[in-house]
Amino acid sequence: MSTPASLQAPAPEQPGATPAYGALDRYFKISERGSTLAREVRGGFATFFAMAYIIVLNPIILGSAKDVYGHHLDHGQLVTATVITAAFTTLLMGVIGNVPIALAAGLGVNSVVALQLAPRMSWPDAMGMVVLAGLVVMLLVASGLRERVMNAVPYSLRKAISIGIGLFIMLIGLVDSGFVTRIPDVAQTTVPVQLGADGHLNGWPVLVFVLGVLLTLALIVRKVSGAILISIVAMTVLALVVNAVTHVTSWGLTVPTWPGNPVSTPDFGLLGKVSLFGGFGKVGVLTGILFVFTVLLSCFFDAMGTIMGVSDEAKLTDAEGYMPGINKVLFIDGVAVAVGGASSSSATTCFVESTAGVGEGARTGFANVVTGGLFTVALFLTPVATMVPSQAATPALFAVGFLILAGSVKEIDWADHTLAIPAFVTMVMMPFTYSITNGIGMGFITFVLMRLAVGRAKDVPVAMYVVSAVFAFYYLMPALGLT
Repeated sequence: MSTPASLQAPAPEQPGATPAYGALDRYFKISERGSTLAREVRGGFATFFAMAYIIVLNPIILGSAKDVYGHHLDHGQLVTATVITAAFTTLLMGVIGNVPIALAAGLGVNSVVALQLAPRMSWPDAMGMVVLAGLVVMLLVASGLRERVMNAVPYSLRKAISIGIGLFIMLIGLVDSGFVTRIPDVAQTTVPVQLGADGHLNGWPVLVFVLGVLLTLALIVRKVSGAILISIVAMTVLALVVNAVTHVTSWGLTVPTWPGNPVSTPDFGLLGKVSLFGGFGKVGVLTGILFVFTVLLSCFFDAMGTIMGVSDEAKLTDAEGYMPGINKVLFIDGVAVAVGGASSSSATTCFVESTAGVGEGARTGFANVVTGGLFTVALFLTPVATMVPSQAATPALFAVGFLILAGSVKEIDWADHTLAIPAFVTMVMMPFTYSITNGIGMGFITFVLMRLAVGRAKDVPVAMYVVSAVFAFYYLMPALGLT
């Protein structure tokens, strides 16, 4: 299994040398995994900046929705819940799981909670459904079923999941920066996206993104340590200057300006406001179970894909693509889902933006300690933490998307079409449906069908049959009138 040269340890840092931070090194296995303390710190910073947008976005998504009684969640309380949950679960994954995979409120799942669950029940009821989904995930891990599903995935499909994630995060970077935008429905065109806001690259924010991409790639080509973090800091400074001089109004969620009052006061009012089974009384047992199933499926496979992709790029997997000690990581992910519900910040899950930290050289959970520490600081300095515009952070996603693709595409068995076709479906469906879960589900179903088509039914693991059937049911739910 090969790894892009740009992700390998640069010789001058000599990671194998005995470090001065002995106890820390032994606990996190920093030098054992070919890393250094400096590289872990850089990785932690890069991951934080790449995912800090969630501090702004999650409260907007949840706060804009009403529950069945017309109640809104308080914005300030949502910010606190989002940040403290991300800090706690990221630190937990780092200290116990010892992997550089940060966690925060999952995009997609929060929309399900806001648009499907809350309109049918109270907010505590909706968050109770999320807690139940997390408990089910933990049970699946404790029983060994979740690890069994992951181990049943063929090697080529594992690589395809990594590549799909790479393409997906690259698209996220292009969209969040404004380099690619959605064409409004009023245009009545079959073309869904376009270059820039009007078919052309206009405006200072897009220029900041373009310069960030070019700087990041140039530094990577020159094998400069800290390439991604250097680019994020440099482009943030440039954005601050540009905004001060030109007064741009189209930055998006985060305007790069130094806050008048950088200190914010946390409001913990939403923590613990949960009703575990109240939702079933509002919508009925069957609908309640389907709601939990919907949240569970998204959390289960989004996290599975992210864990596979990030651990592979961080060289934490063996020759067959398996990661030792993965059960611990999977269990913490289940805990994170439940904790997200308990804090009313929606389901917390592994963030694909962790690849930004891996691209900086992060290989251990110490990078998570840095990221989690920064989230903790953001609890009191949210205005400062959120002044980095997406145009400064998203070039990292574009660059890492390339690195993942370059390191994994040749590992797929393209000669065996029963593997190559499902791999292709997995890779393209993640960015084209804007969902890791959809890419995995459609890839799994295609794999089973291709093997059946050539009479190789015995070559399909039982777990793949079961999971594919679950996905097929999930996709048929609207037709069956179950949504």
